[in-house]
Parts: sequence; C-alpha cells; structure tokens
Amino acid sequence: MIPWLETDSPFPDVAAALTSDAPGLLAAGADLSPERLLSAYRHGIFPWFSEGQPILWWSTDPRMVLMTEDFRISNSLRKALRRVERSMEEGGRWQVRFDSAFGDVMRACAAPRKDGPGTWISDDIVAGYSGLHAMAYAHSSELWLDGELVGGAYGVCIGRMFYGESMFARVTDGSKIALAFLVAFLRRHGVAMIDCQQETGHLASLGAAPIARSAFLAHLRDAIAKPGIAQWKPGSPFTQMPHAA
Repeated sequence: MIPWLETDSPFPDVAAALTSDAPGLLAAGADLSPERLLSAYRHGIFPWFSEGQPILWWSTDPRMVLMTEDFRISNSLRKALRRVERSMEEGGRWQVRFDSAFGDVMRACAAPRKDGPGTWISDDIVAGYSGLHAMAYAHSSELWLDGELVGGAYGVCIGRMFYGESMFARVTDGSKIALAFLVAFLRRHGVAMIDCQQETGHLASLGAAPIARSAFLAHLRDAIAKPGIAQWKPGSPFTQMPHAA
C-alpha cells in the first residue's frame, strides 16, 4: 500500500515504489506547488494522474530517457527544420521562440487531441508548472507560423538535467520541430539526458530508450548539481545536430 502525503510530508525513498499492479507508483496526495514539484524532480519522481484521482507520484523502473546525442530525425523533418531555420534568418513566416508563451503551450498540450480526449494536464498542473516557469525552472519551445502558435513542447530544467513533460502540434511535425530546436539547444549547453518518464513507441522512434532507475538517478544527481542555463534562446537546430534516422 502506498503512503498518503500531507503538504509537509517528505517523499518516501523511490525504492519503495510498487513493482506490480501499478509499477513505479510511489505515493499519493500532497500538492502541486512549485516547491513540491522541484523536490519531486530532484528525487527522480514525477506526478501523473487522471481526472478524479488524487495526485499520484511515480518513479518508474526502468526509466525512459532520451540522450540528446541519440535524438533521431527523419529526412522529411530535416527538410522542415531547414525551412524553419531559413525563415528565422530572413524574418519569415516560421519562427521558433523559447519561453514567450509558456502558459499557452501548456494549455495547448492539455487540449483534446484528434485521436482522443485531452491530457491529464489540469488547471492545478498548469498553475504549478507556471510557478516553476516564473522561477526559471520550467521552459517552453514554441513553433510559430504567421504569428500563431502551431507547435510546442515544455519541461523542467534543474542544473543540466531536463525533464520533458508534453508536446503538441497543430501543423505537421509541429511538435517535432519544437523538440528538435530544444534538443539542439540543450546539447549545446551540456545537457546529455532528457527524462521522458514512461516508455512509448513514439518516444522510442525519436531515439529514447529505457534505462535502469539506478542509472537514471546516478546521472540525475550529477546533472542537477551543475550550474543552470542562464539564457534560453533558440539557435540553429543543426549545430551539433544528431544523426538522421
């Protein structure tokens, strides 16, 4: 049975997470304050729950991660990235920005999808991560077309560790373009690993793979101890760009 957390309860050791029924489930309760979220990420824990459920905290084993040097891009995505990069250089229709519309990116990620309902991103989740954004811990990568937000991704960065949260697209490859610019930026700034939390086929197609929780935690402890990234500004997606698929 998992413990119930009050607002002042510390997280249990991740080794106590369930190994059957709901593998990785560690605890329930507490709140989604920026301080609680920071504590969770520093310990390799993340929130994930459905509407009507209490807040559930997880530490999965294995852990799905994307090493920035392993990020895969298809030939079609590479062409799209070159088009967007040229547009940015020329002040054209396509632009990529970081952190100019963080709340809009979160709400877009929460919206119903063509193939199903909306995500688990509730108003409380938006408020908590918006608090992290105000503290310069949460960041968004945004794709704009003619001044309209058409794709994006967001996550949390502590030191040189990035925790990916969600993406959305309103145009073909919109989320992948935003992610590619983000991955290239993170790689240039010495971020080797992006936490993807849970294993999916889509993430695997981009180069993510599962690793043991012990290896994930060892990397995390070293990465979060490093200085944070001071200036978030997109550059070329082809500077130290990973290989094509």
